[in-house]
Amino acid sequence: MALDIDTPHGPARAHLQPVDAPVAALLLGHGAGGSVEAPDLVAASEAARSAGLSVILVEQPYRVAGRKSAAPAHHLDAAWIAVVAHLRSGELGDLPLIAGGRSAGARVACRTAAETAAVGVLCLAFPLHPPGRPEKTRLPELDAVQVPTLIVQGTSDPFGMPPPGPNRSVVTVPGNHGLKADLEGVRAAVRDWLPLVAPAQ
Repeated sequence: MALDIDTPHGPARAHLQPVDAPVAALLLGHGAGGSVEAPDLVAASEAARSAGLSVILVEQPYRVAGRKSAAPAHHLDAAWIAVVAHLRSGELGDLPLIAGGRSAGARVACRTAAETAAVGVLCLAFPLHPPGRPEKTRLPELDAVQVPTLIVQGTSDPFGMPPPGPNRSVVTVPGNHGLKADLEGVRAAVRDWLPLVAPAQ
């Protein structure tokens, strides 16, 4: 089921994958040039539903409008916050929310975690820095997150390897930024972590 949601930067699209009697909801965003059908997002969604969480995959307004180039960060964040607010007033209700995404979507989830009252953050292939530019680190975006965070990262990701930290676990799987080489490893990492953040009622 797809739901178009108005945001300050045009309509976003939420793809709802509900489960019966959910213990929480997992909201996932896509990468900069990718889609909500990325293999690692699909794997994480499967793991979440098997753990009793409803899943919502969010297409940013620029993708809904048919554009490939990502919008500026503050546009992405504002759209994400608007989507969460809309869902909290209806489809999500008072369910605990775990925010996340792959690559650029993971960055959005980190930057907005406090404002969206997320109880956890799931980062798939967090782009710690542009390839070959370790000095351009985005570590402050991770360090600012105050809730439990899981990062699933490919061992040969050219965007770098984020370090573990307080409330932050890093699970490595074979492969690069696409996280396609070991999708079962991605599923297992997500499946093992979710009950720590959203235990069954």
